[in-house]
Amino acid sequence: MITHFERITIVRIRSPEKALNPEIQWLSESLGLFSERDKDRSCFRLFLAILQSKKPLSSDELAYKLDLSRATVIHHLEKLISNGLVVIENGKYVLREKNLATTLKKMKQDVLSAYEDLEEIAKEIDKKLQI
Repeated sequence: MITHFERITIVRIRSPEKALNPEIQWLSESLGLFSERDKDRSCFRLFLAILQSKKPLSSDELAYKLDLSRATVIHHLEKLISNGLVVIENGKYVLREKNLATTLKKMKQDVLSAYEDLEEIAKEIDKKLQI
């Protein structure tokens, strides 16, 4: 089975204030998207740009729009892809599903599926250890 993520990190943090940017920031931090090295919040700005875009964007378009180097954009896009939030469509980047709630539901299904696979392998290991 193929999953759409390589690594998902979930961090429990206090609920955000009820405003758009703090809520997106909270969600992003809860998913472990940001590191302390990201001083200019470029990953957050990139994620926000993808969320707000009505169409898929190329890495060049994102770099220009956010005034970031293409290398920085690619670095953060790889993280967003590996977390299962963003996909590539025709060479451009877009939120995995039509909206954030549906994207998170798909990510949850991916995690549950991965755990089911782990449980099956654990059962096989347990059987072999009992021999």
